[in-house]
Amino acid sequence: MLKLILSSSVHRLPQTVVPTLRPTTLSTSPLHKVLGSLRGGRLFFCSGSGDGADAEAKVVDSGSGAEESQTKPSSAIVSTNPRPEDYLTVLALPLSHRPLFPGFYMPIYVKDPKLLAALQESRERQAPYAGAFLLKDEPGSDPSVVTGSDADKNVYDLKGKELFNRLHEVGTLAQISSIHGDQVILIGHRRLRIAEMVSEDPLTVKVDHLKDKAYNKDDDIIKATSSEVISTLRDVLKTSSLWRDHVQTYTKHIGDFTYPRLADFGAAISGANKLQCQQVLEELDVYNRLKLTLELVKKEMEISKIQESIAKAIEEKISGEQRRYLLNEQLKAIKKELGLETDDKTALTGKFRERIEPKREKCPPHVLQVIDEELTKLQLLEASSSEFSVTRNYLDWLTALPWGEYSDENFDVTRAQKILDEDHYGLTDVKDRILEFIAVGKLRGTSQGKIICLSGPPGVGKTSIGRSIARALNRKFFRFSVGGLADVAEIKGHRRTYIGAMPGKMVQCLKNVGTANPLVLIDEIDKLGRGHAGDPASALLELLDPEQNANFLDHYLDVPIDLSKVLFVCTANVVEMIPNPLLDRMEVVSIAGYITDEKMHIARDYLEKSTREASGIKPEQVEMTDAALLALIENYCREAGVRNLQKHIEKIYRKIALQLVRQGETIDATIASAQSIEPKNAKVDFDESGQNTIKKESLLGSSNPEQRDENSEEDDKVQIDLPAEQSPFPDNQSTDTEVAKESEEDKETETKTIEKVLIDKSNLDDYVGKPVFHADRIYDQTPTGVVMGLAWTSMGGSTLYIETTLVEEGEGKGALHATGQLGDVMKESTQIAHTVARAILVEKEPENPFFANSKLHLHVPAGATPKDGPSAGCTMTTSLLSLAMKKPVKKDLAMTGEVTLTGKILPIGGVKEKTIAARRSEVKTIVFPSANRRDFDELAPNVKEGLDVHFVDDYRQIFDLAFGDELSQNVEN
Repeated sequence: MLKLILSSSVHRLPQTVVPTLRPTTLSTSPLHKVLGSLRGGRLFFCSGSGDGADAEAKVVDSGSGAEESQTKPSSAIVSTNPRPEDYLTVLALPLSHRPLFPGFYMPIYVKDPKLLAALQESRERQAPYAGAFLLKDEPGSDPSVVTGSDADKNVYDLKGKELFNRLHEVGTLAQISSIHGDQVILIGHRRLRIAEMVSEDPLTVKVDHLKDKAYNKDDDIIKATSSEVISTLRDVLKTSSLWRDHVQTYTKHIGDFTYPRLADFGAAISGANKLQCQQVLEELDVYNRLKLTLELVKKEMEISKIQESIAKAIEEKISGEQRRYLLNEQLKAIKKELGLETDDKTALTGKFRERIEPKREKCPPHVLQVIDEELTKLQLLEASSSEFSVTRNYLDWLTALPWGEYSDENFDVTRAQKILDEDHYGLTDVKDRILEFIAVGKLRGTSQGKIICLSGPPGVGKTSIGRSIARALNRKFFRFSVGGLADVAEIKGHRRTYIGAMPGKMVQCLKNVGTANPLVLIDEIDKLGRGHAGDPASALLELLDPEQNANFLDHYLDVPIDLSKVLFVCTANVVEMIPNPLLDRMEVVSIAGYITDEKMHIARDYLEKSTREASGIKPEQVEMTDAALLALIENYCREAGVRNLQKHIEKIYRKIALQLVRQGETIDATIASAQSIEPKNAKVDFDESGQNTIKKESLLGSSNPEQRDENSEEDDKVQIDLPAEQSPFPDNQSTDTEVAKESEEDKETETKTIEKVLIDKSNLDDYVGKPVFHADRIYDQTPTGVVMGLAWTSMGGSTLYIETTLVEEGEGKGALHATGQLGDVMKESTQIAHTVARAILVEKEPENPFFANSKLHLHVPAGATPKDGPSAGCTMTTSLLSLAMKKPVKKDLAMTGEVTLTGKILPIGGVKEKTIAARRSEVKTIVFPSANRRDFDELAPNVKEGLDVHFVDDYRQIFDLAFGDELSQNVEN
């Protein structure tokens, strides 16, 4: 079969097998001429006369090879005395892939030793014929699925009757051309039909020779069909180089050209499956066989077209890419010869050298050495290697850093003071510290980096202070937040061996700002996380140590970096949350928060102005009174910062914006409706204020305006401001015409009168809702057993009451029960206060058995708020004594301080916050421990103004202040 010979899986015939054809006369039929006219190879076909008994080989060559073939004798076909039709019993050879057609070669492999010996014996006894029959598919199998070697294995395993049942009835009488090992070359001769089985091993069958049915050679339908087959074969041979190159293998023919042989030829070389080929082999009617073959070659033609289109598309794609590649390579070579461009590695190296050249004098020697080594390595690496990209990225970072480049600092103290005052109100401690830093830098001629930590409640402006400091110093500003940071690589960088490795935040900062002395704001340093990737707080130790950061080592760069000129500003809400080793390296500047006066200035000078501009509202359109601002601060925004105050101001201005827009739309609608009135029913007049008014006639009443009363006329007036240059209408001029003219010409310049929005204390609730906070003073007249204390919170300071009451009284029932969601430290303070109060009571009133016989309940209000700390000790003691002696404490008295068992008063924290809380509650007298005198003296004068502060060392001093004879009356005289 031709297809088997053409495929890569078919072995080519040995040189000794190819028959030498004897000369014969070329046929002159039109079909021969059509096939012979094809170029690109030698064409072979079959012809026959009668039954084809005398088989001869005949070659038709399209070129000069025809003459050569006519000169060589033929000796391939074995001459036999008996004729092929005399063989009625033959060995049955199974074919697994395709049937064998008459006139074609087919190599098969015979694994059965007995069958191979029988074939060899038949050839040696001058009976070289066997029957080749196609093997049927296994029941239930898909014939379109190729099973490969498994199918061959199944063929070899079949024996005897099982094999006989699997063979198709119609096959081909095949001449055994040669045997080489287990390979047998068969040449098809004529069709056979199995009659019965003769023997099983090897399988021998009795056959009947089949002849084609009689047909009329001059039948037009047969001629037309055969011509179409030849035409289609010609087209296929043109498109398929595979067929064109191997069609010459069809060298077997018997006699002259016949239509049956043409049908066999087309079916044999087609790519149809074995069942379709078997159908052609079994068909004895010539016309039907030609039709079946025509279907197969037509399908082959379509496959060839698809193959050609696929090949063309792939070829165009490959040729386009190759052409582009060649042109690019030629372009590179031309540019390189002309000196216009170098290759990628040379250009990359040149870029890095050009980038580092201006910094070479300022760059540290160890960094220059690393850069030169990496540049040399880059030249030796292949551009496609992974190490090349790692080295390129490393050099990119090394050469992009500002080695030795510093921004010019401004040491003008007056300018810095002005900038700090412009951006922030108050914050004297922070401003003084920055001005000190600038003064030292001016005297030294150079500035040294410091680590400053701004601590305070949220919203006091810690982050914005850092930006203002950078502007005052003329330094570049870089901020990164470490809140929740759990990966050390964010600070120290990754190792270069990792995929996607990057330097740490400090190296990224230096690359972004372009200078080696920026101001770096590390935000939320008290909220550092700790995860599986290390402890970032420990990694910051090297970065924030003034003695170590001159040689900061990033894991990615792996070269020391000088960060000694960087000014680090850290922010934190609670200093106690910062690890002690890290806190030790920083200079803490506390920002306690803002008092009411400071909030008023900030709201008026900063927040309100910026919010008004952001809302698109003009200053003349809205007015917010001081009383409204004060109420907003006292009742809605009592926290230490101003962030919540800004939110409330923004809320107010958003509502004002909506109100103004709605008012403007209403006026627009009114003007539009006034202008849409018919001219005869409208006239324009001027009121006493100089504003022109449109008088609308009632459409339901009389058309005469004089018949309507004045009130109705006033109700129908619509106020419209005309341009300044507009003059009143003359009495003799038509008002109808002027109104129409004004609406057309002066529409764009027309302005609308919008009422100014006034925000006062009375209507503040309409914009921000009901008050959130109420007065801290629960009692105007503090009763017995109640004392006001001062507390510190992360949001600022606040006042709280300590309340004590008698539960029951009886002999030996002395006890104390405390509530109010108190922490462990505060619970211990209640026990200490109880003990101290009993000692003081014994000292002051020896005969009073109150504590020994009374069960007491001490409560701290706001039970939903957790409270802890020792500073309420003196307040609890005073509350217990007030109840025991049945004397209320002095009005407007607040106290704070930790008490010991001996009555000593220890210092506390948050003096400023507690002082602000006392002023907010209108407290006049405050008791502080003596150790906190210095903290109070450092407060701003406006914070201390109007307060009577007493500093005590022992609780007995507090007792005299709270229960003295001259102060014991809790009434105002």
